[in-house]
Amino acid sequence: MMHLLPKTNIDFLKYRKVYYTLFAVLLIGGIVSFCTKGFNMGIDFTGGTMVQVKFNGAVEMGQVRDALSATGANSELQSFGDNSYAISEKSTADEVGVVQARIEKALNTLNVPYTVLQTNSVGPAVGESMTERALWAILLSLVFIIIYVAFRFSNILWGVSGVVALFHDLFAMAVAFSLTQREIDLVVVAAFLTVAGFSINDTIVIFDRMRENIRLHPKMSFRELINLSINETLSRTIITTLTVLFALVVLYFFGGEVINSFAFAMLIGCISGVYSTIALTTPLVYTWSRGQLNDGSTPVKSAAKPAAKKISAEVKREEAAAEGYAPAKPKKTVTKIKRTRRTKKN
Repeated sequence: MMHLLPKTNIDFLKYRKVYYTLFAVLLIGGIVSFCTKGFNMGIDFTGGTMVQVKFNGAVEMGQVRDALSATGANSELQSFGDNSYAISEKSTADEVGVVQARIEKALNTLNVPYTVLQTNSVGPAVGESMTERALWAILLSLVFIIIYVAFRFSNILWGVSGVVALFHDLFAMAVAFSLTQREIDLVVVAAFLTVAGFSINDTIVIFDRMRENIRLHPKMSFRELINLSINETLSRTIITTLTVLFALVVLYFFGGEVINSFAFAMLIGCISGVYSTIALTTPLVYTWSRGQLNDGSTPVKSAAKPAAKKISAEVKREEAAAEGYAPAKPKKTVTKIKRTRRTKKN
């Protein structure tokens, strides 16, 4: 197995209060940003008009964007290849004709023949329905993740802590979109759900190693066991994350306008996911399982220890009886029976 880093022995739980403080700062800052700046929702959620056109000749996306900007309207442009473009603009159902006329007027300035392939309008009712479905998709994914982790590791606290980390990742992505005012559409929602699956994968890897180390090191304290598990999987986590980040960086800078927001969301989510897995998931498991003030000196008890102690005590009693120091209880009973029989014969 490839190891990017040498064997580490970092006490990650030592700074758990710092992690909790940073999480609280993110929550407060995010709420302030949501209340002051809000979100730039796409026409998938707010409603609007989409006009798809195809030029008969070669036209650069930059030329089309400059022509649309000259109208003063805030239009979104997507390229489908073969000189086909989709132009979207927020509007009401009554403004569809006005928006289409303004777009066609802007395209006429390019002096390149084109054909309007289709014009679609998304009403406010459809936008509200899409918003509701997107929220339900995110919430249900979190619920099923709790059930899955709790069932797999037989501990609901582990599942809840994993979902808290997922909430941290999704919240960090939402804050990034609020601060940058990037448009949120269904593609971005897909990025949110993808990050949720990617982040919980790292968490499950660490949980698996924790469960394995509980069996391998029954006398190790819970704090040492968690730190050992994180250190053992640290190299794997970094290698996996860097592999994904390299691909996302290429998509972000060279993938085009269509998937730029998707790549941006994935970049924020992947970086946040690695941080939350180490800084939130395992510290929360430790805090909720042992108490925040626990210094880790209490060992993880093994289920086989009470039975082992009982067997050990019986063995010692029999050995002592054999050496003549203290007769075993069963032998006393047998001796009394023999004496009684002798008396009857006499």
